Amino acid sequence: MKFKTKQFLFFKVLVLFGCFQMFAQTAKYSNEFLNLGVGARSFGLAGSVIAAEGTVESAYWNPAALMEQSDSMSAALMHANYFSGIASYDYGAVSKRLDSNSVAAVSLIRFGVDDIMNTTELIDKDGNVDYDRISLFSAADYALIGSYARKANVSGLYYGGNVKLIYRKVGPFANSWGFGFDVSAKYNKGKMSYGAVLRDATTTFNAWMFDDAEFKDFEDLGQEAPENGLEITLPKLLLGAARSFQLKHDLNLRAEVDLDVFFDGERNELISSSFASIAPHIGLELDLKKLVYVRLGLGNFQEVEDFGEKELNFQPNIGLGIHYQKINIDYAFTDLGDQSLALYSHVFSLRYSL
Repeated sequence: MKFKTKQFLFFKVLVLFGCFQMFAQTAKYSNEFLNLGVGARSFGLAGSVIAAEGTVESAYWNPAALMEQSDSMSAALMHANYFSGIASYDYGAVSKRLDSNSVAAVSLIRFGVDDIMNTTELIDKDGNVDYDRISLFSAADYALIGSYARKANVSGLYYGGNVKLIYRKVGPFANSWGFGFDVSAKYNKGKMSYGAVLRDATTTFNAWMFDDAEFKDFEDLGQEAPENGLEITLPKLLLGAARSFQLKHDLNLRAEVDLDVFFDGERNELISSSFASIAPHIGLELDLKKLVYVRLGLGNFQEVEDFGEKELNFQPNIGLGIHYQKINIDYAFTDLGDQSLALYSHVFSLRYSL
């Protein structure tokens, strides 16, 4: 059974190679691994953290918010499994306050499927099946992100940005290098906070290169080998507004509403048009003495057609956080009750301040 699963994954990868030629200019879901999110706190809040108080994880969500981190240095780690453990998602980041007006951070993300069976040489020249000829490879995406945030001359206003270096590799068959920028801002006014991020501000590209030698056998069978080309990711605008409420002396509530605005054509989002598609998501965070946090997030709102009738579908998430001295441990359970088409997952993350 395991052999068939890995073999299926390999042929699925080959189908993806054929698709690369179709979006040599613009791909709607290019570099999608960079849209998964980081930090169990954000998963519990359905990604509603664009206007959140800054931590080291803000380098991914809204780099301008890095200015709000209270410690001189902070680090974060996260691990999650996808597709019943077939894929692994790992994240690590370090942030450092440079002076009273600026903060810098470095983040590393990996999303990959490992130990995929390469069965292209399973049959030898004599037509015999030889399982010793099977090799293993990985299909993995990597991103190295450098972030910078600075305080503006206007009270409560910060601005920042990311520089992203992307490397994607599919075993010995293909690899690509990519490069892109993000720009962002954060503004605090009383109990209200506002955030805005323009992801892939100048578009992000990936230059794909295929190893012709690895595809020679496919050409002998009359199949076309994929060609080198560019894959381009269009900009996306993320907007967030949050407000804090003091319910009791030691009990606080924070609510945030975010909007993800896509400009790559019509999507199956709650608000959709040929010009832009808008995906709203909501997060609520209750904290007791800034020590224990309980979180609820609602996102992935979509209209799903079932037997000719359309119904609103959404993804509920819950989370729990514990803050003890300089250690933050967060947990999230996504897609509570399996309400949406997305697969549920358990996410853990650790944050440490120096």
